[in-house]
Amino acid sequence: MHGSRTQVRQLIEEVATGTAGLGVEIAVAPTLLHLGLAAEVCASAANIEIRLAAQNLYSETEGAFTGEVSAPMLADYGVYYALVGHSERRELFHESDAVVAAKFQAAQAHGLTPILCLGETLAQRERGSSIEVVLAQLDAVVEAAGIDALRSAVVAYEPIWAIGTGQTASPEQAQAMHGALRAHIAKSDPLIAAGIRILYGGSVKAANARELFSQADIDGGLVGGASLQAEEFVAICKSTD
Repeated sequence: MHGSRTQVRQLIEEVATGTAGLGVEIAVAPTLLHLGLAAEVCASAANIEIRLAAQNLYSETEGAFTGEVSAPMLADYGVYYALVGHSERRELFHESDAVVAAKFQAAQAHGLTPILCLGETLAQRERGSSIEVVLAQLDAVVEAAGIDALRSAVVAYEPIWAIGTGQTASPEQAQAMHGALRAHIAKSDPLIAAGIRILYGGSVKAANARELFSQADIDGGLVGGASLQAEEFVAICKSTD
């Protein structure tokens, strides 16, 4: 929940200029209020690789759900991706696995590509149940939508204990979870497992991005605070080469 109209425009324009010709896919996810402005700026950006993402959506198409925004509304603004199950939605707004699965299905039903966020708390990691927790979150969506739904989805692993804390999972810790996720998907469909993109999100910054992205099963980043500074975010994007 950041940004004014001026800040949103300036940030996207600077990111577009700084990553022009880089050849990596970039998505920006402003607040819902700024999606229209972001769509205009992205459309005129020098970097045509920039896609628009929504931070959230509601599972119903329309109706008496004051304050919510539906998948068709997002699609009407040219939104390509929609975050579902972000740790802050799960933790602060008490979204259950069932709610996340419903949002995932709603996004796909209207042509959006969901970015399914999965992650464990510090307490769960300390208990040694990290992989069990994260795979259960994934399975809840697969059970509702089917394994084929992952063909047109992105997964993002975001350890909750490493979001906004300055802590970061080591490249080895992150790779272990990404590898476990890919292996778990492969049990149902090896081709989907090989093709799905699994992003890492958890205090990604320019200083650690290259080492994280060099891991075998880390396909990109879901960047939080560091994305608010154009220079830092551009440096992260350039770490993919």
